[in-house]
Order: sequence, then structure tokens, then C-alpha cells
Amino acid sequence: MEKAQADGAGESGNSITLFPNGIHLQSLPTWANPKSLGTEGVKGAIRKPPCRLRSGEIPLHNHLLPPIQWGQTRILEEEQAMQTGKRLWALTCCMLMIFLPTAQAAQPLESGTPMTLTTPSAILAETATGTVIFEKNADERREVASITKLMTALLVLEALDRDEIALTDSVQISPRAAAMKGSQALLDANAVYPLEDLLRTTIMASANDSAVALSEYIAGSEENFVDRMNRRAAELGMTNTNYVNCTGYPQSGQYTTARDVCRLCCEIAKHPRYNQYASVWIDKLTHPGGRVTDLTNTNRLVRFYEGCDGYKTGSTDAAKYCLAATAEKNGMRLVAIVLGTPVSQTRFNEARQMLDYGFATYRRVVIANKGDLLGQNVEVRGGSAERVPLALGSGLSMLLKNGQQSGLSLSVQLPESVDAPIAQGDVIGLVDVLLDGQVIAKLNCVAAEDVPRPGFIEGLLRILRNWR
Repeated sequence: MEKAQADGAGESGNSITLFPNGIHLQSLPTWANPKSLGTEGVKGAIRKPPCRLRSGEIPLHNHLLPPIQWGQTRILEEEQAMQTGKRLWALTCCMLMIFLPTAQAAQPLESGTPMTLTTPSAILAETATGTVIFEKNADERREVASITKLMTALLVLEALDRDEIALTDSVQISPRAAAMKGSQALLDANAVYPLEDLLRTTIMASANDSAVALSEYIAGSEENFVDRMNRRAAELGMTNTNYVNCTGYPQSGQYTTARDVCRLCCEIAKHPRYNQYASVWIDKLTHPGGRVTDLTNTNRLVRFYEGCDGYKTGSTDAAKYCLAATAEKNGMRLVAIVLGTPVSQTRFNEARQMLDYGFATYRRVVIANKGDLLGQNVEVRGGSAERVPLALGSGLSMLLKNGQQSGLSLSVQLPESVDAPIAQGDVIGLVDVLLDGQVIAKLNCVAAEDVPRPGFIEGLLRILRNWR
């Protein structure tokens, strides 16, 4: 049997709005019927007693957390509500979505690094929210060697999702792909391999020949594929990244940053198939002619760190030793990125320290799910019903330091009344999310059901009842 060449890139390895302070706010696409959430109106760990919210009551509970306290419900004066109406509420909420800063502009949760890091550039983040816990020279442009293949893998995974390609596709290996230097799967030129074999060897063994073969199959040439890589990087907000090839093999003009690699990892986290391949420590590739190549994962943390199941290593003389490592514990996935360490083992040691700190210090807390019924309602003037029940128009999760949960509170801002007709999902008010008394997020409070104007007969009966 042959052993795959490794370590030299060769391995010489409904939209989401992100807010600062670890907030993950789901956007407001088509309204999901809150009735589907059941009689309690809440899914998952959040529970709510089936009673009307009154000032000082606690409508939301999490069995993992202390109760989230609700503050006073603030009612707008009737005259103001009549003047502003639903249009102003909608405009206000749109403006909030525009002016609340996104994760791209957010500061890390901690200034500096809580441990000594020798790596020149590093970042620790939570992947679901994109929240950066701490960073070091995260915007410094650097070569990252085979970490470049993260974008290559992402484009393949997204093409699979769109059914443009299939894992069972047969891919013929060009002489150019088979001749790639650096880490290899030792593919045979002109031979035909299943696409899945090329994807798993790219991810798990950092095979340059497999990566180029995939790029040629998907885009016709590596050059065309690299154009797609750069377009996708721009879409992800990777403003300090430029790709020149799909492997990370040393080539002038190719660079990225720890922050951009973090954004890329957060996107890859949406594709569990990546981790399916990246979590394998030792494997084999059987070539069409029967020859067998042994494969060993370049990411040692996959074997030696509990919960680690990806992402990627990289090393060249210019990039030195790089690592983007992810692990999941207690429902929270973190990614630790270290770039440019002078010693190979140092990248694993420091990534391990970063992950240990993150899991020991922080937790991801689900505050509410989109569609949660609030137990509140608002009077409707001229409607077929006298009141409209309210629900959350967005879901919210946050990254909190241990012990911060007790500082969470919610405060509702509602008009005294609204005019019919009301459509399910119409914005009625706002919910302020406060941490230690400071507003850190605002959620739309929406109508949980339609309230049309009454029909002719119903309107006539109302007049008669009022006349009596």
C-alpha cells in the first residue's frame, strides 16, 4: 500500500442578521404559524405558562437557565398610537434592522487574549452566531496554505445542495490535476473516480490533486473555479481575501485573514457533510486499478481533542503552520483559528487552549424562538375580533459568559390599540432584550393571527347590540 503525501499545500493543511455581544437574530421572512408551536406556544427548552402576561410576571422559562425576567409593558399613549399606526411601527423596526451594528462591525466579547498566544494571528468564535470571543491581529493579511481548500470544499458542498452535481458522479482526472505537487491522494491521470472520493480526500487528507480535479469538473478549469471562489468570498464579506488557486499552494497574490477564515468556517458549519469527512482520522482510497493509498488526517485534534470534528490545517514555508479547528460541546460549536505559528505542534496546542477557554467560560443560550406566543394582546378597533394575540417575529440566541443569564430581561413596547384590518405577521410593537439593564437587541412583536374588518351582517349585529 502507498501512503498519501501530506504536509505541504501543500500541507508541509430567511437570512440571518448578526448582532454584537453574541446575539443571533433570525430575520423575518414568511410568517410561520405560531399555532404550530402547540398549546404552550414554545418549542425546545423554552417553556411558558399558559397565562396572560401582566407587569412583573415571567412568561418565558428555560429549564437550563434562571427565569428571564420581563420588565414593565410600556403602552404608547393613545393619541400617539393613532397618529403613528402600524406604518410607523414597521418603519421603526426596519430602521432598527439597518442601524443596529452587525457582526462584521462588532467588537469581540473580550479585549486582548485571556492566555499567552505565540501565534501571530488568531481568533476564537462561536459558529452559529458568528460571535467573536477574542482575537489577535485578526485582520492581518497572510498566506494560509491548504486552509484555502475550505472555500474549495464549500463550493462543492453548495453545488451538491443545488443538485448541480452528485457524490456518485464519475470524474476523469486530467494529467494537470494528477501532476499537482504538495499533499496528494496520488490520483491516476485519465482514470475515473467517484466525486465523493475526491471530496473526502480533499477535506480529510488535504489532497491537491483531488481539489484541482473537483475544480475542473465543476467549473471547466481551475481558473474559472477560482473566479467563483473570489465571488463567494465577497458574498460572505471576506473583504481581505484573494484566491489565486484552489489548493493554497504557494502563489503570488493569494492571501486572507483570520477574520475572513472565521467567516468561511461559520458558513461551512452549515454543512455537516464536511465534518463527516473531516472527523475521520485514518482512511483508505482504492484507485480504479486496485491500488490502495493510505490516508491520514492532517488535523491531529480530530484524534486528540474531545468533540473536534474539523476543519483544516495548512502549512508552507511562507504561511508557516496554520490551523482552523472546530469542536462542539453542550450544543455549542466553537472555531479556533491560528495562523503562522513557527512550529507545527504549537498550532494544535494553542488552538486547544483557545477551545478549552471558550467551552469553560461561555455558553450559547436560546432566549426565544420565532413564533413564540407572548401571552399579550392588543385592542383592535373596527375588527372582527376585539383583540389580537401577539408573538415574536424573530428568534434570538446569545453567547453569554457563565453567570450572565441572571442579568437578562425583556420589556415589551406596545400601542394601546390598532386599527383593523390586521394580517398575521404585521408588526405591532417591539420587545427590548436587556442585559444588566442595557438594551442589546430589539425583536419585532407581531400579530399572531388575522383580524379582518367585520362583514356586513356581523357589523349590523354589533350596531344593534350597542344600540340596545
